[in-house]
Amino acid sequence: MIKVSVMYPNRKDVQFDTTYYQNKHLPMVIKLVGSALKRIELDLGIASKVPNASAPYIAIAHLVFDDITSFQEAFGPHAATFAADVKNYSNVQAELQISELIQF
Repeated sequence: MIKVSVMYPNRKDVQFDTTYYQNKHLPMVIKLVGSALKRIELDLGIASKVPNASAPYIAIAHLVFDDITSFQEAFGPHAATFAADVKNYSNVQAELQISELIQF
């Protein structure tokens, strides 16, 4: 299995509408990607390792797929739609990482 992490860096002037992201954007992703998506998790950053410092990421969405091919085939046709929606919830560009998922 693989995990696609979509990470939104936190910075002084960041705007991120978590309500929109949770109630509009992620449901749209779930609907359009379909059954290739095995599960999705959302981390909302609340702190850093440094006391009283902001979290390095304001939000991280983790999308789990069987493999890179299934991710690319399900996500690719809708990538432009997902990218166009960013303006509705944030002023920061996400970083994306694909990782092999190993469970213990």
